[in-house]
Amino acid sequence: MTRPVVILPDLHGRLDLLEGALEYAGREWGPQVHFLSLGDAIDRGPQSVACAGTLLDLARAGRATLLMGNHERMAQEGLQWYRAYLTSQDPADYRRALEGFRWWIGNGGESVRREVGALTLETFPTGLAEYLDTLTRVVYVTGDGEVHRAVPAEPSVLVAHASPPVQHRQYPSPESAALWLRPFEGPFPLPPGVTYSVHGHTPVRAPTRLARHVYLDLGAYETGRVALLTVRGPEDVAAPPPVTVLEGRGDPAAARRYPTFGEALPVGLAARTGGHP
Repeated sequence: MTRPVVILPDLHGRLDLLEGALEYAGREWGPQVHFLSLGDAIDRGPQSVACAGTLLDLARAGRATLLMGNHERMAQEGLQWYRAYLTSQDPADYRRALEGFRWWIGNGGESVRREVGALTLETFPTGLAEYLDTLTRVVYVTGDGEVHRAVPAEPSVLVAHASPPVQHRQYPSPESAALWLRPFEGPFPLPPGVTYSVHGHTPVRAPTRLARHVYLDLGAYETGRVALLTVRGPEDVAAPPPVTVLEGRGDPAAARRYPTFGEALPVGLAARTGGHP
């Protein structure tokens, strides 16, 4: 039985848009929908911890697969060294933990501090830590709605936060590159059998296709707009389907700052979420 897979791009703490997307997808495609988060669910916006908690609940119920974004990777850096320090009691590990924590706080994590109040390595929110532990980096979606961790035998869509995993001189591994690379650093080769790839990370004015890569990040945290790409069968694996754009509170004009490249994908429906004034 085919289940729809709804790909959710960067939410950046916009719990209202996440809830709107969940409600919309459930209404349109029923309870069998499986959600695939592209990462960067945290930072910048007002409810990062709540977004992470909602996604974690879905994953625990078997209703979502959660990918890591570069913001989750930054949040993870200090935490993993702090955990190492708790075992080693080595001051060098604690120094690395502080450096990683400051890296995150200076690049979006400050919004989490505002959300929860006091935020240190010692008081790192348990739910957020559990969310970070759940994340993977690259998956493949087949026409039956299954999500695979390795390239499957049948045709598939590669899904990762920023780009396909490729060798790049700036990053230690292909899966690290998949968290950071921008479209202008491609085009990126795809494995045999992968028809196209889907990413967030780089804000775009409209859902965009460049070569065999699709970009969905509409800057939700400031524009109030979120794009949903839904794979509902082999035809949606063969070519990108029309994209649904949900609109909530925000400033759509902020998208004028975003780059334009490639070709705009057709938008099958523009709908307002319940959070729209």
